[in-house]
This record gives sequence, structure tokens and C-alpha cells, in this order.
Amino acid sequence: MVARLVVAAPASGSGKTMVATGLMAAFAEAGLAVSPHKVGPDYIDPGYHALATGRPGRNLDAYLSGPELVAPLFAHGSAGCDLAVVEGVMGLYDGASGLGELASTAHVAKLLRAPVVLVVDASSQSRSVAALVHGFVSWDPEVRIGGILLNKVGSPRHEELLRDALESVGVPVLGALPRGPEVATPSRHLGLVPVAERSADATAAVAAVAALVRAHCDLPGLLALARSAPPLITPAWSPEPAGEPAAAVGPPAAGTPVARSAESVPVAAGARHAGASEVSFGGGTPGAAGGVGPGAAGAVGPGRSAGSGPLIRDGQGSGPVRGPGERRVVVAVAGGAAFTFGYAENVELLRAYGAEVVVFDPVRDEALPDGAAGIVVGGGFPEVYADALSANEPMRRAVAAFAREGRPVAAECAGLLYLTRSLDGLPMCGVLDADARMTKRLTLGYREAVAVGDSALAVAGTRIRGHEFHRTVVEPGAGAAPAWGLLRPERRTEGFVQGGVHASYLHTHWAATPGVARRFVERCVR
Repeated sequence: MVARLVVAAPASGSGKTMVATGLMAAFAEAGLAVSPHKVGPDYIDPGYHALATGRPGRNLDAYLSGPELVAPLFAHGSAGCDLAVVEGVMGLYDGASGLGELASTAHVAKLLRAPVVLVVDASSQSRSVAALVHGFVSWDPEVRIGGILLNKVGSPRHEELLRDALESVGVPVLGALPRGPEVATPSRHLGLVPVAERSADATAAVAAVAALVRAHCDLPGLLALARSAPPLITPAWSPEPAGEPAAAVGPPAAGTPVARSAESVPVAAGARHAGASEVSFGGGTPGAAGGVGPGAAGAVGPGRSAGSGPLIRDGQGSGPVRGPGERRVVVAVAGGAAFTFGYAENVELLRAYGAEVVVFDPVRDEALPDGAAGIVVGGGFPEVYADALSANEPMRRAVAAFAREGRPVAAECAGLLYLTRSLDGLPMCGVLDADARMTKRLTLGYREAVAVGDSALAVAGTRIRGHEFHRTVVEPGAGAAPAWGLLRPERRTEGFVQGGVHASYLHTHWAATPGVARRFVERCVR
């Protein structure tokens, strides 16, 4: 199993993103194959991780995927690497609100059996640092804090005082980064500016943090700590469907055993099944095929791990979906500077189910990719690029015409805004009878939801977990046919299902519900 290290901190703002990215880059420059990971639903930090390592930045989120998929997803992403560096989220022990340690950095570290290096902002303390570190070390004996990295150290004398104080804690100091001018990583309303928008500047910033880490951190000591991680015995998650490829989409042959409803989707890990009496938004009947009650066909756990046996996914076939003549169906995925948010596993699942994924840029391209049978528009910053998106009228018309034909369109957050009539008064695609605008209020948090009706992504009653993160509002917030009924932390309908369009603010990780990807590809073929 790959050597591994979790980079955590007592609180947000301690410098763990800078340190984690610098460590990734420094070890990669030393010739190691480094696998980058990020705890939680963050999309921006993994872009810097990818720049530092040359490999896709991947998320490990015990809420979105379920705790049981964290280690398999880690094994999938780190396969063939020498070292994995996992950047934490918020403070070490901060998890999903009201749910204890779930989805915290500590939770993920325990699931990975990985040692933790704690990044401590020492700018306003000396001996007190020992009390702080002692508290974090002793709080949960199952979390192994194996090293300390001091950040924002004021002087050599300050460093000496800090090191002397920490001797009593018994955890080695593996680096002391000086206080000074921050590395140029500009931020805005949702965090750091994504790599795709900065290019040369982002490359220079990563090089600068790597040099800082090389100069002030004990890289051999950190590598030894990573290599001290005990064996992690887990099958790797795989996007590949189990079984033989399906020649066509359709009903099973007579006599074929059916383990699940043809239209059902695996329930997100940890989600409690609910009957119709509990879910007022609509959905299946308890115990019925495709329902969500106990004993319903399709009431199974999330995505397959290699070697864990076959899993019957959405649709009767378990292999890739093919169109006439075994052609791969083309799915156009929005990219470019305006649409940078997406999970690597979502695209891997589309490909595994038989799609040819072609990236297009709604800012620059004037036509959809040739032969596109479906469109996926993920998250990003359309509000920053509203002028350019609006000015590209040929693309807006192309997307609108595509949607009017009833073809499958999956839109999350930024994609939802792009499909509205207008964003901050500027014309958008006009697919949805709604308008969007920026606000000062941040909407942020995990959500549990149920599909209100059938759509290109799910069938009524499908339970899923997602995440909201935006400073915009859409008016109205839900269409006549909403996409989701939110169950927690509040009950409300959200999003739009209109023809083949499924548009919502909810970001989802399809590894937990791989039937979503198959269903979308099926709709593209049909």
C-alpha cells in the first residue's frame, strides 16, 4: 500500500493548503509519484494539487460517498504511486454539522490508517503552542499525530521557543515556515481563484510554495512518517461496470434474474431509507420495485469495489451502454475558466458506461461538440464570466435548441445558472423559466435529498447526498417539477426537471450512486 500522510490544522486559515501543495510539489520534484487528495467537497484546492503533481486531484468525502468508500476511492486514486498526500478540511476534528466526526479530517485519517502532520499557525504564541498541540494529540487516541509543522514563525528566536515548548508533548517538529509575504494565491467570494483561470501565475505560485517547503521542512522525516503508515487492506474502487458489456439498452431476456428495479439507483452510504409516509415530496412506495422503503428492490449499498463481487446498477445490463453499431455515445462536458468544478470519478463513470466525453468551453466555443447526445454542465464561476457567457450567443442558442429537443442535460450549480433566462440581468441560455443573481449571503452545507420525480439522472424516490456552495439565488428556486426534495437540514424543494433537463444547486459525487451515470448514458443513447 502506498505511503500516505494527512496534512491537517487546528483551524481554517492555518496554512494547510499552502503546506500540502508545497509538499506535493516538493516530493514530485524529487522524483516521487505523488497522489493528491482533498478531504471534503472542495473543488478548487484539488486543481492546485493536480498542478503540483501532474495527477488528478481527488476528493475523499465520507458524507458524500459514505465512509465505506473512502479507502477504496483512495486506493483507486493512488494506484501506482509512491506517496499520497491528503489535505484536510477546516480544523482536524470539524465534521459535518451536527453529525459528530463524520466527514472530518480526523475521520478520514482513521479510515485510511494514515499519520497526521499538524500545521500550526504560531504567529501569536510561544509556549502556549504546547497546550494547543497537546489537546489535539490527546483528544482522540485513534488519530495518530506524528509531526508538527509550524507556520508563520516570526524569527529564529521565536522558532527556538516554540520547539522548546513542544519537546514536552513528544511529537517531533518536522518544519518551521517563516512569517513573510504570502505566496500569491488570490481569493474571491468562494475561495482561491481556480488554476484554470490563472495558468502561469498558478504555476509560479506552486513553484514558490515548493521552494519554501524544501527550505524549511524536514522532507526525509515527513517521508519516513508517511512510510510508517500500517497496511491498508482494501479493494480499489473501480468505475468499470461489473459483468459483460451490454449490446443494447432494453429489457432483459426472458428468465434473466433481476436483483433491482430497472430504474433504481444505489442509495448513498449512510442514508436512512424512508417510506412514502416519511417523504412528502413524492417517490416510491415502501417495498415496491424502485421505491425507497425497507425491502425495496434496489435497496443496496453504494458503488462497487474491485473484487467485491457484481453489483447490478441502474438499468438491466451491468456493462457499458452502447448505441447502434456499438458506437460510443458522445457526452459534452462544459469546461474552460467558467466551469472548473467537477469530480474526476463522475467523468470516469461516464466513460466506463460507454460515453465518449468531449470537453467544450461555453465562453469560447460557438458550437457543441459534433454528435453530442448529452450535456453535463458542472460547477464554477459563471457569475465572474457572465459577460463572456452572455456574449457567446451562438453557444447559448445551441444549448437552448439541444434542451428543447428533450435531450439529456445535467446541470449543477453554475450549470443551473447558465441555463436560466438571465444572470445579474445578462441573457443566459433561457432553458429554464427562472432568473439568477448574485447576493452577499453564502449558502453552504451538506444536504440529504430525494428525487421528487423521474429525470435523466434518477427516478422518483432516489435518495442522495450532496453539497451546496454558492452566493447566488435563482428565482423561482424550484420549477413545477423540482429536481430534489431536500430532507436535511431543512425541508424544501429545489431545482428543475424539464424535458431531458435536470438542473440543481446540489453538487453530487456519483461514485456513491453510480447508477446515475448509467441512467444518463442510457438517456443519451435513447
